[in-house]
Parts: sequence; C-alpha cells; structure tokens
Amino acid sequence: MADDTAGSGELTEKTENDALQTALAAEHAAIWGYGIVGAALGLQHAAPAAAAEEAHRDVRDRVTALLEDRHTTPVRAQGGYTLPFPVISAVDAAALGVVLEDGVSTAWVRVLDQAAERSTRQLGVDVLSAAEVRAVAWRSAAGKSPVTSALPGLPPA
Repeated sequence: MADDTAGSGELTEKTENDALQTALAAEHAAIWGYGIVGAALGLQHAAPAAAAEEAHRDVRDRVTALLEDRHTTPVRAQGGYTLPFPVISAVDAAALGVVLEDGVSTAWVRVLDQAAERSTRQLGVDVLSAAEVRAVAWRSAAGKSPVTSALPGLPPA
C-alpha cells in the first residue's frame, strides 16, 4: 500500500515515524478540540466528550512513548487550534466531534499505509476502529447521515 511514486516506496522505520508524527499531531488537536466539545455540551452532557478526550490522551501517550523509544522527538501540541466553525450549541459540539474523529482517522490511515512494523499496523487498526465508533455516535448526535463510514479516514468516493 505504500506510495511508490515517492522515493523507493520502501516502508521503513522513518516512513513509519513520519506517519506517527502526523497521527500524534492529530491526537493533540483532538484533545484540544474535545475541551471545546465538552464546554459546549455543558456539565450534564459532557461525559462522551470527556471519554473521547481520555481515549485520545491514551493514544497520545502510547505514540509519544513509542517515538521516544525510537530516539525520535515527538511533535508537541500547539498552543491552540483554529476551529472549522463556531461551536455554540450541542449540535455544533457533536459536529466538531465528527471533525475531530475524522481528522484522527485520516492520520491513522496514513500510519497504516506507511507502517513497517506489524505492531504499528495493529495499533493503527485499533485506533482507527475506536475513532469510527466515536464518530458514529457524534454523527448521530449531530443529525448527520449516513452515521457510518464504510472506509473511515479515506475521502468519500
């Protein structure tokens, strides 16, 4: 599945690390974004946002440790991120949840494409699957249809 148009197309620890850095940056953005989602939902309804944020923190910590074990400096979180639209209602918050999970999914598809290690591919499948489960819930809450994606992380056909 490697992109044979760039370089030799060989999957190496470098291709994998580069993709992991992109996924880590997406995880940082999701963590930040879920703070906005939770705030817009209010304390009574913020549990799904808090759970999603915690899941992304766990993935962030795993990827950070993996990169550090490989003597690669992990990309750091930005101080803030630009929202794709104003979040002023619960529906907006759910729509932002969709955007966050879709962004993470896109990054993890790249990891699957560039991974040299089986354990990294397994991590990618696990994270991608969990992100799609969360995205389904957010799509439903946002009133989006369809609520599922046949190929999470890939552009629509």
